[in-house]
Amino acid sequence: MPITGAAADPILVALGGNVHAYLQPDGGWGLNNAGILVAPDSVTLIDTAMTIPRTQRLRDAAAAASGGRPVRTIVNTHHHPDHTFGNALFGGATIVAHEHCRTRAADVGLTPTLDPALECGPVELRLPDVTFTNAIQLFLGDEPIELLHFGAAHTLEDVVVWFPARKLLFTGDLVFSGATPLVMDGTIRRYFATLDALRSLGAETIVCGHGPITDASCFDPLERYLHFVQDVARDAFAAGKTPLQAARATDLAEFAAFAHPERIVANLHRAYSELRGEPDGAPIAPVAQLFREMGEFQGRALEWHLSLPCSDAVHRVAFA
Repeated sequence: MPITGAAADPILVALGGNVHAYLQPDGGWGLNNAGILVAPDSVTLIDTAMTIPRTQRLRDAAAAASGGRPVRTIVNTHHHPDHTFGNALFGGATIVAHEHCRTRAADVGLTPTLDPALECGPVELRLPDVTFTNAIQLFLGDEPIELLHFGAAHTLEDVVVWFPARKLLFTGDLVFSGATPLVMDGTIRRYFATLDALRSLGAETIVCGHGPITDASCFDPLERYLHFVQDVARDAFAAGKTPLQAARATDLAEFAAFAHPERIVANLHRAYSELRGEPDGAPIAPVAQLFREMGEFQGRALEWHLSLPCSDAVHRVAFA
């Protein structure tokens, strides 16, 4: 399994004056993208980052882009730690998210992090202050922007940030640009309706949760991949194969070019759960097991940090 070590220098991309995409190459595990939205008297962030050092770099970029304006609002697109663990660094900001994001973040807490080179810093859990169900409108100066929830997909609570006048969309992890999607906390069967809703927006510029900036062409390969996972799962489940056995026996074909192909193991676990008729987002296996199996699929060792802030307590799983 590819393990993300020290992050490359982030890239700040201007998307029209007061809106910036903050990209963390190479977009792998724990290296998410964020947004910096500059209003006349403040800054809104779309997500934070996984560690304190990475979030400090995001904070510095926001200060540079805004002339030092304070961060007063943070939108969390979902609960995963690479998008939320930096929340506490902005004590004066109001955090806005879907209602399930707050619930899920509270349930999970400070989960272990996959990354042997991380310097996490003194991470503290900071939950959303304002939650909503389907949609809420924020203002960037006089410009309305929409926070939209179309249903369960990558997680149960995915939120996108839509700029109608600019045809600009921040998707969070509903879309990984150039990388394999991950559905271990969400649902495959309902993902397709969410993709249809995203297409209907008519976005021309899309900032995904990980990977390069893209456009609406990103939706089609994602949809094909999800159907592919369902097809593999249907046959393998009927044959009595485990998700790992099924993944090893599968030719990924066009999807072998996606970064992090090991995620097919976790995605097959989710597809099996749905074949068993379990609820959306139901636990599919212990997280450590999922990452162990993804590592076995890749034939590499991985390290799993057992606590935060990061310590020397590291469990190494080695594979032949």
